[in-house]
Amino acid sequence: MNSQKIAVVVDSCGDVPKDYAAEHDIHVLPVHVIYPERDYLDGVDLDPLMIYDRFPGEIPTTSMPSAGEVDDFINDLVKAGYEKMIAVCISPHLSSTVDTVRMVAAEHTDIKSFVFDTKNISIGSGIFAIWVASKVEDGMSFDEITAKLEAKRYDSHLMFYMNSLDYLHKGGRIGHVTYVIGNTLNIKPLISCDKEGIYYMPAKVRGISRAKQKLFDLLVGYARDNECWVVIPHGNNKKEADEMEVMIHEAAPHAKILFKEQITASMAVHTGPGLLGLEVLVNP
Repeated sequence: MNSQKIAVVVDSCGDVPKDYAAEHDIHVLPVHVIYPERDYLDGVDLDPLMIYDRFPGEIPTTSMPSAGEVDDFINDLVKAGYEKMIAVCISPHLSSTVDTVRMVAAEHTDIKSFVFDTKNISIGSGIFAIWVASKVEDGMSFDEITAKLEAKRYDSHLMFYMNSLDYLHKGGRIGHVTYVIGNTLNIKPLISCDKEGIYYMPAKVRGISRAKQKLFDLLVGYARDNECWVVIPHGNNKKEADEMEVMIHEAAPHAKILFKEQITASMAVHTGPGLLGLEVLVNP
């Protein structure tokens, strides 16, 4: 526990790797991944590679933590001695977790809480838990950190593409027309979150190689011109993630690549295999 007794919390859709979270005292609130045989907890008793092994025939559903589960989670933090909590959650347009955490936290008078809606997804959201943990380690106070978070929201830039649009379509994340055109013409849309935290497509290109180059071109500009952290998320696609790492080192050698990461099971459900992304946090 850090000396200020601040618990840094992130929901598992924020894609903070388990080892990194453990090393930096980040607490992960798991979402549910539901198969016919049972309900799994993301990152607890379900490995994301299991999701890919069961594709395409089996596509599970996901469910956010209940109010009771969030209450138990916060109670455990209090019992462990934490006196303050900064919780980082993905966009409410993509999950109700932030609303549930905010509601339950408001009922707790035994811990001072701040719940941050990142208006983002995956590591584009989770990067803020990493940022908060780094500031806690540097000795910044709870009030200083929470005051700075709002101003940093739009310093996080995440884009990604995937081999197939089937999974986003089945999950209701993209419209039918976009899905049909994309599959018919081999169009690979780059997907991001707008300032309201809603999926949008900043670019569409034909073919995987062009998609990778476009992804690189759009985001590496931030890494060239600013101090930044970079994360390379992928969905069972380590080869392209390795290639992207080399491209970034060559174009922006001063950028700090925190890690390459296999996205969590809950994110894999909605994106399918072959995902490649880039996350840049400017001026960390």
